[in-house]
Amino acid sequence: MKKLAIFFLILIIIIAGISYLYITYKRTYYEAQRENKQFASYDGQEIYGAEIATIINKAVDNNKNNEVPKDEKGKYQNNETNSIQIDIKMLDTDKTYAMETLYRGGMDKFVQYYNEIKFRCSKLDYHKATGKVSYMLFEQITQ
Repeated sequence: MKKLAIFFLILIIIIAGISYLYITYKRTYYEAQRENKQFASYDGQEIYGAEIATIINKAVDNNKNNEVPKDEKGKYQNNETNSIQIDIKMLDTDKTYAMETLYRGGMDKFVQYYNEIKFRCSKLDYHKATGKVSYMLFEQITQ
């Protein structure tokens, strides 16, 4: 009788452990899907500069909330789990700017000058560990 009780106790512990791991996996998966929805929907789409400003603000807020560290230049570092980096390639200057450069320069100025300019998301990368969006590249397509 004692051996049977120990067997059932071990069986219950194993089932509880497997259930916990499964629930944690599903929660992480759905969280990644929810966060990706606000960024991945722009992949290959043409959008205006005002929407770029909104995306950059979301990415900066996301990095702040996830406490992503910055390097000595003030650029968010890739932490391989939940950081987001956005680059914008401009036709005017033929340069690529990091989102932090535009954010520090003032998003209102960016919107003022590039509100009616179209951009296209040409590259979208994901973190391997979590499946969350890690990098986006927007290229200016009109002047």
